[in-house]
Amino acid sequence: MTRFAALAATVVGLILPGVGSVASAAEQDARTQYVATIRVADQENYRVRLVEKDDIENAFRLLRGDRDAPRIPNGKIVRGSADVNIGYSWHIDPKDFAWADFAMEICDGLPSHVEDGTLTSDRYCPWSAKVLSVAPLP
Repeated sequence: MTRFAALAATVVGLILPGVGSVASAAEQDARTQYVATIRVADQENYRVRLVEKDDIENAFRLLRGDRDAPRIPNGKIVRGSADVNIGYSWHIDPKDFAWADFAMEICDGLPSHVEDGTLTSDRYCPWSAKVLSVAPLP
């Protein structure tokens, strides 16, 4: 029984640190999410949650004025929930988002065109987008 207790204590000791590190990884992941505020056609702003490292880095490149960085935000529209896109009834799916050099005209337009249904595409990719700010998700 003593050997069994020692073995059980060893197994628990090996498992528990793994559980703790999973929680730490989840907490760390939450801290690596950012919100980009994007201006379209010098008229309207909208916000996108950025979760992928490459997307976050590209947003910072655009903020610094890097002309070689892909500049068109392109993502799947999720209707019925604003998420970080305050003031609208839609947001961009952060798992289906990328910066592009080129995009189809069918997904170009103003954020208000997504809101009022004028833009009927399931994707949003405003060609005249400009990153105004990039901030960690609170």
